[in-house]
Amino acid sequence: MTKINFQNMNSMVGQDAVFQGDIKLEEGIIVYGTVYGNIQTQGAVRVSRTGKVHGDIVSSDIHIGGNVEGNVVVEDRAVLGESSVLHGNLTYKSLIIEEGAQFQGQCIILGNERDYDDSQTDGKGSSEIGDSSIYNE
Repeated sequence: MTKINFQNMNSMVGQDAVFQGDIKLEEGIIVYGTVYGNIQTQGAVRVSRTGKVHGDIVSSDIHIGGNVEGNVVVEDRAVLGESSVLHGNLTYKSLIIEEGAQFQGQCIILGNERDYDDSQTDGKGSSEIGDSSIYNE
């Protein structure tokens, strides 16, 4: 099992800090406090058990141990820890959900979006099953 690389965590929101506004950075961030805004980084994001994010997150990887209210998009791996609460859609390549994690939203797997080819549709987006004579009687 590969681990998320937290070596390049150059930024931190402390446990008693409340940050209002969007955060955009190149390296990773650890959130122990509260962020009211979006987080966008090329690095990893870690939301600790005490951390809260009220906004969308875009990152390479994420480990959620606290609360996130917003959509999360990661290029690689998402981990929902045992005490995590996520209210929002999650887009990822790899997902680990630990027992006790709470998640309300939709999952979207990168690279596995299902596209119907011409043999499955009539070119107008409806499937052959929906157009069969059994449904047209």
